[in-house]
Amino acid sequence: MYFAVLMILLHCPSLKAQDNVITINKVELTVPSPKVKNGKSIELTCIVDISKSASFQIQHAFSFYKDDSPLYNTTSEQDRARYKIFPARFADSGSYKCSVEASGKSKSSNDLVVQVKGLSQPKLTALKTEVTEGEVVTLRCEEPEEKPPFIFLFNKISPNQQLQAKKKQELKENFASVDFPVEEGDRILRFHCIVTVNSAVGFEKSEASNITLVTVVEPFSHPKLTSKSPWNVTEGDRIDIVCTTILARKYEIEILIQKDRRILNSTRGQNSLTYSAIATMEDNGNYTCKVELGRVSKTTSMNLVVEELFAKPILTPSLTDLDENQRLSLWCHINGSPKANVSIIKRPPKNGTLLKTSSNFTIQVQVNDTGSYVCRAEIKGIIKESNPVQITVYAPVSEPVLSVANLSTEMVLGETLMLRCQSMSGTPPINYTLFRGNRLIHTITVFNNTYAEFRDKQTKLNNLREYRCEASNRHAYAKRSSYKMNITVIAPVRNISFGSLPHGEVEDGGNINFLCIVGEGSLPINFRIFKENDQKPLFNESKMETRVLWQKESFSKQDAGKYFCEASNRARATVRSNLLTVKVILASWQKGFIALFVLAVIAIAASGFWWYWHKKEKGKHPSMEMSGSTAATNSTSEKQASGQNHYTEFYPGPGYIEDSENPVKSADENKAPVKKGTETVYSEIRKANNDSGENRHSRIEGSPDAT
Repeated sequence: MYFAVLMILLHCPSLKAQDNVITINKVELTVPSPKVKNGKSIELTCIVDISKSASFQIQHAFSFYKDDSPLYNTTSEQDRARYKIFPARFADSGSYKCSVEASGKSKSSNDLVVQVKGLSQPKLTALKTEVTEGEVVTLRCEEPEEKPPFIFLFNKISPNQQLQAKKKQELKENFASVDFPVEEGDRILRFHCIVTVNSAVGFEKSEASNITLVTVVEPFSHPKLTSKSPWNVTEGDRIDIVCTTILARKYEIEILIQKDRRILNSTRGQNSLTYSAIATMEDNGNYTCKVELGRVSKTTSMNLVVEELFAKPILTPSLTDLDENQRLSLWCHINGSPKANVSIIKRPPKNGTLLKTSSNFTIQVQVNDTGSYVCRAEIKGIIKESNPVQITVYAPVSEPVLSVANLSTEMVLGETLMLRCQSMSGTPPINYTLFRGNRLIHTITVFNNTYAEFRDKQTKLNNLREYRCEASNRHAYAKRSSYKMNITVIAPVRNISFGSLPHGEVEDGGNINFLCIVGEGSLPINFRIFKENDQKPLFNESKMETRVLWQKESFSKQDAGKYFCEASNRARATVRSNLLTVKVILASWQKGFIALFVLAVIAIAASGFWWYWHKKEKGKHPSMEMSGSTAATNSTSEKQASGQNHYTEFYPGPGYIEDSENPVKSADENKAPVKKGTETVYSEIRKANNDSGENRHSRIEGSPDAT
């Protein structure tokens, strides 16, 4: 009994352990709001629902995750655990979940998406808060509590609230730096920055950063441009233009005075600059003073008006294009007719050649008087020149020379003929005109002492083409013509044909005629006949016609093969015919000889067979031969004598016998027929045999032994 009680007590713990059974029904993750403002907190609560077999305490292991990455772990006997993120930043946006493990069992919640709205305010700093014109302002914008990637937007705020922006992307760092150049007129600069981020959870933009102020120090003042000359400036007066500036400290500045794009004067390291000159009409216009220091540049301008002392002179010619030995007159005139020193000058050379110190000039011109003429006037040291007048003196053209570019007076049909026409003397421009017969082809104007080159394509076949050219210039009576040139047009050889007679076959030892014909081509034509693979022609002859016939005698088997013909003329283009195959066959006498030889062989074989068969038949019938009468013997003797003469002319061949009862009888009437190849021979044999039998019977009937 005690033993049984002891065993029950020992088993009680195991029975209790078997009674402590749990199951996880649900795990849930909650948040007060899935959308949180940047800087606020995110409070995550993980709640587990467990069913137990009895009332007992359980340790719960809670794990929090963000985007499937471990975030926070804790252990508690409570059915829930909390995790707080403060302050919440945009980088905390994402997908959260939690899992619970208890008594060897685990379960996870569903995903919960939390989005943090907005970004924290970025911080902007300047490397220097005081800069000089020409320097740059270096700015740094950072977002210390956020995570990249970022896009930083820097803004320079002008006094009229306009923004000058610069953008920079940063993928790894939470800050970025940019440089802003200091421009002319900048005094106090204001900057701020904005940060934006674009990720899988959305796009966010921060509020503007703090405003950073930068003070600009002016190294020198705006330049001042003045004129020391009187307000009414006239040509010949002295002008003095002065540019000044004030330096904040000793700087190596540069001052320039320029008119339009031309720099008139410059200095370095000084605070003033002067430009002096004697006024002319060319000095009218806008003047600019520019002061530069590094990147800093300041300018100021003024306008100067110069009154004209006297008008520009005018040069008038009697003619501008003249023939040699013609008279030229030039007159110089100034509006208002002031008293001036006037001269007439010819160029080239560049400085001019003084022709006469007067307002008019007359000369009988030659070719070397061609040039540019001007009138020069001077009053109070002011010199003015008229617009140049171009005078051209024309020498007549010489007789032009017409030549062929390739020095040949023969041209191939379809090619382009190049002709050159040139006059060795004459003032350009010269007009060259080419004529074919009386037809004008083309006109070319040449502006220097060279030739005109014409191109004329030969498209029609004429044996001779007559060309000439004309040359003329602006001389009143100059028009010369060249001599006439005849050009021979050659048609290339085309459409070649090649044949033979007899065609394709020739008897051994016979003659064959080869015929080569061309469809068109200028004469003479050179014909050549070749055998294939032979370099040397068998026939070579130049003919004044479009065909050639060549006979080759004694054509043998060695001559059999492929032949072709080539034809060419002065067009330097060779055409080749197709290949012609020629075979050699037996001659007629060779064929007859072979036929006679075959017939002779057949006759000899037939005679031998007949002799053998006749001898065999005599052995079988000896008594019949012995009982013959004397008359029959005589008759037989006579017949044999007659038969000798007959068989000398013709032998009937095997298969036939002769006896006393049947003069001619077939040895074997059931024998198979003779082969077809010998039917003709046999028919001739039968015809000759019938003729021989009739003659024999005639002789027997006429003999007294026949009775």
